[in-house]
Amino acid sequence: MISTRPAAIALALSLGFGMSPAIAQDSAPREPRRTRIGLGPQLVPSYPGADSVSLRPFIDVSRTRGDTPFAFEAPDESAGLPVVTTRGFQFGPAFGFEGRRRSGEVGGALPSVGFTVELGGFAQYAIGDSLRVRVEARQGLGGHKGLIANVGADYIARDGDRWLFSIGPRVTLADARYHRAYFGVVPVDAAASGLPAFRADGGVQAIGATAGLLRQFTSRWGVYGYTRYDRLAGDPARSPVVRTFGSRNQLSGGLALTYTFGRGVR
Repeated sequence: MISTRPAAIALALSLGFGMSPAIAQDSAPREPRRTRIGLGPQLVPSYPGADSVSLRPFIDVSRTRGDTPFAFEAPDESAGLPVVTTRGFQFGPAFGFEGRRRSGEVGGALPSVGFTVELGGFAQYAIGDSLRVRVEARQGLGGHKGLIANVGADYIARDGDRWLFSIGPRVTLADARYHRAYFGVVPVDAAASGLPAFRADGGVQAIGATAGLLRQFTSRWGVYGYTRYDRLAGDPARSPVVRTFGSRNQLSGGLALTYTFGRGVR
């Protein structure tokens, strides 16, 4: 399940990263900064296992210096801030959220799951310029109160900042608390809903893939889009909640207009 970037957090973290560079190695004058902002809509599953989608903002902010290309970020990763960068390896905090699931969306007899803020961390490793592997894990605060993790790899092809294409596999895992919040049916709710009782355990939630494309039309204006597909697996795929009210197929996608500014951008 995709974990969409919170608009305000993504913006603040991205700007914060740009304003908090690593300690300078020498006193040479730094090249001027360039900033790229992307803004548009995205459609994501309304909740894990849903057969409907919800409209949310798609926001991306990146910063770099001089002619250095903007660093690659997968469009479906959580907002994050690398605190350690060395020889292609990075790790730091990650932030995400999951929208609310209302009882009425699953027949009216199952409990709602509240809006959840997810806090955790990520680690990633770049193998040259064309391959990156990333793992992130986030703990839910409120709402589902579970632990969810994403593992992914991206093949990256690019021509500087003129265009960038990425594609790669995704695996989503979650603990029993997360899966029981969205996919389980306790006996008392089974009697009221007519669904069979179902105790979901932790493990693999979904297997899928993400593709992204960024294209500059001028030095200032461009577009950024992505699409993602996940197929529920394990207990989520067997859940009577999904079989009755949802879908094993989870689709997401977004499209943003980008604008680049800064000294030296013409």
